[in-house]
Amino acid sequence: MSATARRPAQVISRLPTPEGAQGWRSPTPRLAAALALGALAACDQPEAQTAPASPSPPRVTVSEPLRRAVTEWDEYSGRFAAVAHVEVRARVGGAVTEVHFRDGQSVRRGDLLFTIDPRPYQAALAEAQGRLAEARARLDLAQRELVRANELRRSQDVPEAVVDQRAEMVRAGNAAVAVAEARLRRAQLDLDWTRVESPVTGRIGRHLVSPGNIISGGEAASTLLAVVVSADPIDFYFDVDQSAYLRYQRLVREGGLPSPREAATPVLLALGDDPAFSHRGRMDFVDNVADAQTGTVRVRARFANPDGAFTPGIFARLRLPGSAEYEALLLPDSAIGNDQSRRVVFVVGGENRVSMREVRLGRLVDGLRVVREGLRPDEPVVVNGLQRVRAGQPVAPERRPIEAPTGQREAAR
Repeated sequence: MSATARRPAQVISRLPTPEGAQGWRSPTPRLAAALALGALAACDQPEAQTAPASPSPPRVTVSEPLRRAVTEWDEYSGRFAAVAHVEVRARVGGAVTEVHFRDGQSVRRGDLLFTIDPRPYQAALAEAQGRLAEARARLDLAQRELVRANELRRSQDVPEAVVDQRAEMVRAGNAAVAVAEARLRRAQLDLDWTRVESPVTGRIGRHLVSPGNIISGGEAASTLLAVVVSADPIDFYFDVDQSAYLRYQRLVREGGLPSPREAATPVLLALGDDPAFSHRGRMDFVDNVADAQTGTVRVRARFANPDGAFTPGIFARLRLPGSAEYEALLLPDSAIGNDQSRRVVFVVGGENRVSMREVRLGRLVDGLRVVREGLRPDEPVVVNGLQRVRAGQPVAPERRPIEAPTGQREAAR
């Protein structure tokens, strides 16, 4: 090996030993060569690579809020009740001879439902007719005697007392005829009441008395024969809580809503299996007192029921106007985010940079959310891709208008 190759090792070996270092030895020639090669490799490394390019702005869909005149509706649960609910009872006693209806069928006012044995009442009617004829005959005799007494008084000396007596007999005869006529009318009514007719138009339930039974009538404990309920129209009763009732009163005073006590307020109704509130009716009654235990006020709405879709006793949902009509800004719920307890939207401003805006929300209208405060009508809002943006970040917006829902407009709720 030449002296030149040995020189680094000799130089390293001549280095002084650090003070206090015991047993320090110079590096071996093989280690020294490895150190030299590492230094040369470090010198041969290229310059640091260029920093990576920044990512492109995320693509999002932005839209301006939809403007629409809306009315907020409040929702309640209630129950149907018949306008007329009549218990059919006998007005005279006797034996039921025939039932003239099929259980559950529709009936009209005046339809024959039951027949009570009429023979006792036919006999009573004949007796009343005879008593009336007798009273009229006596009256006729008293009138003729009065006429003769008056004629004798002019031609002969007839005491005035006789004339007065004949006149009294005529008055008594008139009274007897009046009593007999009243008894005849009562006997005729009793006979008519042996035909039990439907008092209202509607649907009848099952018959509660079969032919052959003896029933009582004409008093509070008379026998219940059947129940008839009216079908068209039909009432719907529900209870309004105290806070909502006070809010409605304030709106009426301010002119935002018509008074339900003075004008029929339109309402919407949905049955349990209805996808939408498609039945329209009118609220026509508000109770004059609040329930002392619950603090609620009983309210009634009335609906047409020509096809019998509504049945007394079943539950349904109802909506009534909870506000006056106003111009609202609407956004889909996909455009609304959460920042802890706040509800926020992301507005695209200058240079397509996103800013976060706190908003106050209202109800749903046709699947869109009412924005009450915090947003202007001309501000574009991120409606799609909300999870890819953050405040201050530039975006690549794709503008698309919010489509108004088609079909039947659903109430604000």
